[in-house]
Amino acid sequence: MLEDKCSAFLILFVVNAHFNLKVCYNRNNVLFEYSKMYFKYKIKKNFEINIKKNDKCSLLVNLFYIIADIDVIKLIMSKKIKYTVEYPVRCSPAILFEFLSTSSGLQEWFADKVEDENGLFTFSWSGSPEEAEIIEIEENKRIRFHWVDSPKDEFFEFSIEKYEVTNQTILVIHDFAEKKEIKDQSQLWEAQVKELFYRLGS
Repeated sequence: MLEDKCSAFLILFVVNAHFNLKVCYNRNNVLFEYSKMYFKYKIKKNFEINIKKNDKCSLLVNLFYIIADIDVIKLIMSKKIKYTVEYPVRCSPAILFEFLSTSSGLQEWFADKVEDENGLFTFSWSGSPEEAEIIEIEENKRIRFHWVDSPKDEFFEFSIEKYEVTNQTILVIHDFAEKKEIKDQSQLWEAQVKELFYRLGS
């Protein structure tokens, strides 16, 4: 497997060097751009490949399809690190947990549309769906999700802490991002949490 991954990196290097092929990625796919033409490698279990106006690159598509797997894609991507943001909230843990752990509650503030089927959540933003599964849960305390197309050691978690002395409830969010993106991701969480507070009347 290690040799295969090294081969994948070598081939990608050669492809970039000799064909001026740009490689971009996000949580859902790897996008290859060649001049004004492109093709997209979808990170899915069936390894679906979409090609658009790109007959000249068909050989490269097939080559990448053969050598690439999800592990290789993850190695190509920059390593993400864990970060934490905290927000005091005027709400009981039980009510807050409903907004963090149910599809109806999450749809109020986290995504445009949320569906839940046997612990597998589908979050949609502007019609683009992403799936996450619940991997840990403690009633009224915390819930941890894992994006199905992310590395196994990455997750996002909502936890509720209660300070007995001040009787204050704290929403703690754990997430992963590249170091250079943590600031932007934290600001995104802040905007979403503001919407949550609005829905809570907090």
